[in-house]
Amino acid sequence: MSAEEAVRGRIDSDGRLIAAEPRLMALHRSAGGEDGGPLAVPQIAALARLARRLGIVISRGAVAAEGDSDLELWVRAEPKEGWVDLAVTGWTARPARAPAPAADAERQADFLRAAADWMWETDSALRLTLVSPAAAAAAGKAPAQLVGQQLTRLFRLEEGEEGELPLLTALAEQRRFDGQPAELRGGRGGRYRLAGIPLIDGAGRFAGFRGSAAALPTGAPATPAAVQASPEPGAFGERLDEALRAPLARIIASAETIGAQAEGPIKSDYAGYAGDIATAGRHLLALVDDLVDLQAIERPDFHPEGEDIDLADVARRAAGLLAVRAGERQVRIDSPSAGDSLPAWGDFRRALQIVVNLLTNAIRYSPEGGQIWVRTDREGDLAALIIADQGKGISAEDQARIFEKFERVDPTEAGGTGLGLYIARRLARAMGGDVAVDSAPGQGARFTFTLPLRRD
Repeated sequence: MSAEEAVRGRIDSDGRLIAAEPRLMALHRSAGGEDGGPLAVPQIAALARLARRLGIVISRGAVAAEGDSDLELWVRAEPKEGWVDLAVTGWTARPARAPAPAADAERQADFLRAAADWMWETDSALRLTLVSPAAAAAAGKAPAQLVGQQLTRLFRLEEGEEGELPLLTALAEQRRFDGQPAELRGGRGGRYRLAGIPLIDGAGRFAGFRGSAAALPTGAPATPAAVQASPEPGAFGERLDEALRAPLARIIASAETIGAQAEGPIKSDYAGYAGDIATAGRHLLALVDDLVDLQAIERPDFHPEGEDIDLADVARRAAGLLAVRAGERQVRIDSPSAGDSLPAWGDFRRALQIVVNLLTNAIRYSPEGGQIWVRTDREGDLAALIIADQGKGISAEDQARIFEKFERVDPTEAGGTGLGLYIARRLARAMGGDVAVDSAPGQGARFTFTLPLRRD
C-alpha cells in the first residue's frame, strides 16, 4: 500500500467503529477491538472524539502501536450528522520507541491542563488548530472562527520581566515555554499567562504547541499569597475559582477519557460510572462559575461596561458556541440571518453570557429533534432578542420563581445550578434592560432579553 493512500472508516456518536476498510479494521482488531465495538486505537479514537466535540475537521499526526512496531499515521477526522468520517494516511512502520518520552509528554500535558483556565493548540507556524469552547467564549467568537488564525490574532504577546518573548524563543528552539504574558484580544479581554509544550509528529519533526492560558489577576501577580492577602471584595470569588476549577477540570478530563475508552475497551458499566462522574464534575464547575458571577454582580460597585453592540451578532455567536451541544440533542437553532442587525448599548461579554444561558436552557428542555427560534425586535427604545423553544413550558405560578436564586421548576430534573436566570436578569437590568418569560404548560417558553437601543 502507498503511504499516501487513504484508508477510510466511520465512527458513530458512541465511538464505535461502524465501517472500516480492511487495513484500519486489522489495526483495530490487533489493538483488542471487536467488530462494531468502540475503536480500540486510542490515538485515532481521541482525534475523532475531539472533532465531534468541536464540530470541526481535525487533521494531525498520530503514532499507533502494531505488534513490535510503531505506525506513523496522519489522521483526518471530519464530523458529520451522527458520525465522524476518518481518512488515515501514512502507515509508515518504525521500530517501537521507548515509552518514557511519550509518558513524560503526557505528564507535561497534565500539568498544563491542571493550571489552565482553558487550552489551545497550534501548528508549526503558530496557526490555531484547536481552541477550547471556553477560550472562544472569552474572545467572543465561535471556535471555528479562530481555527486557522494566527495565535497572535487571539493574544497580544507582551514582553517578560527580562524584555524577552518566551513563546517566540521557544518557537525558535522548539522547546517548552512558560510565563508568556499576553492580553486577550476582543471579547472579555484580560491578561493571561501562556505556557506550552512542543508537539512532535510521527517523523520526529516539530508540529506546533499544545498550550494553556491561565488568567492573571488585574494589577497583581498571580500568586496564592497575593490572592490570599487581597482586600478586594472579589477576593473570595477569586479564591473559590482558583481552588476548585483546576481540580474539577482534571476530574472531568480523566472521567471523559475513561468513559470514551481512549486507552481501549472497558466494561460498559465502568464507562457509565465515568460518564456520571464527568456529568457531576461539569455540574460543579458550572456552580463555581455561577457563584463567582453571583459574588461579582451583588457587589454595590458592580457596573457592566457600556459599548455599541449588535444583539443579532451576539445571538449568532452564542448559537455557534452551542452548535455541538444542540447537535448532540438533535435540536436545531434558527438564529438571525447574517444580514440581520439589532444595534444596542451594553457590555458585549455580559450580553453573550446572557444569550448563552438562555440558549443552553432552551436546548436542555427542548425535545429531541426540536427547534429553537431566535428573533430580533424593537420595543420602544429597547432592542429585544426573543428566544423561543418547543419544551414543556412553564406555568404562570413558576414564571417569577425561576428568576430567584437556586430556584428550578423541577429540582428532580437534570439541569443547571438554579442561578443562571437570576444572574442573567441581574446582568440585563444592570445594563438598563431585562429578561422576561412568556410561557404556558405544553406550549414551550419564550424568553425576551432587552437592552437599550444603541445611542446616537
